[in-house]
Amino acid sequence: MRCAIRRAIGRGLIPRPILGLAACLCLQSARAAAPLLDPPPPAAPRLNAEEIAQIVRIDEISIPTPGELLAAVDKTGKLDWAARFRAPIATGFRSRAQMALNLGGLVADGYIAVQAQDAQQVKNIGRDIVALARPLGVHQDLINRGKSVTDFASESQWEPLREELEATQNEAKIALAENKDSKLIELVTIGGWLRGAEALATHVSLQYAPQTAALLRQPGIAHFLNEHLDALPEKLREDAVIRAIRPKLARVEQIVSFGAGQIPTQQDAAELSRLLVDALAEIGRRDVK
Repeated sequence: MRCAIRRAIGRGLIPRPILGLAACLCLQSARAAAPLLDPPPPAAPRLNAEEIAQIVRIDEISIPTPGELLAAVDKTGKLDWAARFRAPIATGFRSRAQMALNLGGLVADGYIAVQAQDAQQVKNIGRDIVALARPLGVHQDLINRGKSVTDFASESQWEPLREELEATQNEAKIALAENKDSKLIELVTIGGWLRGAEALATHVSLQYAPQTAALLRQPGIAHFLNEHLDALPEKLREDAVIRAIRPKLARVEQIVSFGAGQIPTQQDAAELSRLLVDALAEIGRRDVK
């Protein structure tokens, strides 16, 4: 499905931010998948061509999925993904903007759990995704995806799990579009990128390696995210969680916009990690003011 989206990007159907060279090269090869030796357990129906085309039209932000970013990290060396787990987040929010941001973050959590090959963690996150998505008016297909995630985790089918997580995120975006909540689609994407970038920045800050640190150079993505936050309708811009994270994301853009050929220091990664951890904490708070 990502290939279909990439082809659409090339035809100009959706905009494409300028990725950092190191991240771009790694991400091009991140989708290689091992063939399954055994048939997977029953899953929800795959998105058809019409649904894929719909996602291409409605997903206005074209950036690497959390799964692509984390797969690129794995190509620079083995990472202790279990160390990047975070405490369970709340799922009972009143703000739809907060629901959407946290939904994206949970999908990224799912990818991290798959990278760690922790079946129980995947199941827990799958349940949280469904619980958080219900108030957004998702349809039965997403609930079926949650069951598929649990089934694949029980069978340790890691590659199908990655595909199912991507399909889960896209099912949520289709549901939001059908419910006339297209701007929330962007917040799902932003939430996923924030969590994936936080896992990367925290790892680099603790186990510094220049090759991995180079993946933090994502100025086009950070700028694009900030532009889209600025362009949200006034009601969404004034949402407490959006107001809380805007200054942090502006600083994130400054940090990841170092020059071509430069590599961020361990101190840069530590500051970026702190900012992203703080932003995710704001997103996950029930009493954001």
